[in-house]
Amino acid sequence: MSRVARIIAFGLGLLGGVTASQGPEFAQQYRQRLGGAVDELRQVITRFERDAQVSGETRESAIARLRSNTDDFVSRQGAAMQANAERLGRLEAHRTAMMEAGSFSRIALLVRDGDTDILEAVSRDFEPAVPVTEEGLLSAAAGFIAVWGGLLLLSGFLRSLFRRRHRQHKSVQVSRSGFPARTT
Repeated sequence: MSRVARIIAFGLGLLGGVTASQGPEFAQQYRQRLGGAVDELRQVITRFERDAQVSGETRESAIARLRSNTDDFVSRQGAAMQANAERLGRLEAHRTAMMEAGSFSRIALLVRDGDTDILEAVSRDFEPAVPVTEEGLLSAAAGFIAVWGGLLLLSGFLRSLFRRRHRQHKSVQVSRSGFPARTT
């Protein structure tokens, strides 16, 4: 491999490392937003339950009462509160799973089960950071090795293909003339 190709591979490897190191930071910012969403939804649900209790209702019966109302606005408020309660349950379960997961499992869990609204908000406001955690440094190293090593393997494979074709081309020239081909 030529010196220029090695320098390019190294530079792209560094870029891969820097990019991969942002995975843990993205997951951290996601967890912070997830916690904020859970806290806020919990407050909304708690206020609703308190109001329902004062009216002699449970949360479920108050939601059913709102949803069955003939006033379209009130009915939609009941549907919205039911959606809030269901979302709170999903987000709390996801938050618990994220907290119990290991460092790298959190990233996989985020990709597999992440809340779309929170992921979009994190993506929109994401601020890259220098990885100082073990997870961030290992991600950076893995990204570097993957890109740099992949480029080295690819260049070696391509080089072997061209060498093989070049050798086959030379052997065809020798066999046709009976004499070795001249190389200059």
